[in-house]
Amino acid sequence: MNILVRNLERSITEAELAELFKPFGKVESAAVVMDKDTGKSKGFGFVEMPNGREAIKAIKGLNTLKVKGMGIRVKAAEDKPSA
Repeated sequence: MNILVRNLERSITEAELAELFKPFGKVESAAVVMDKDTGKSKGFGFVEMPNGREAIKAIKGLNTLKVKGMGIRVKAAEDKPSA
């Protein structure tokens, strides 16, 4: 399951993002979205967890958690509509 994580503090790394989710189960990947022009974090990212149950537990357990002073928002990522 692909999970969207919003309201990330701009200094959070992909490794730190993955570590947040590891207590809930296997993390396949974690990515912080970067601005192409500045190379800085856009304040959101994605985490891929292969087990749906673990992913749902992670979403419930981490949504609104304060990380580096920011209350993160965690939800299932929606598929982009194909054009």
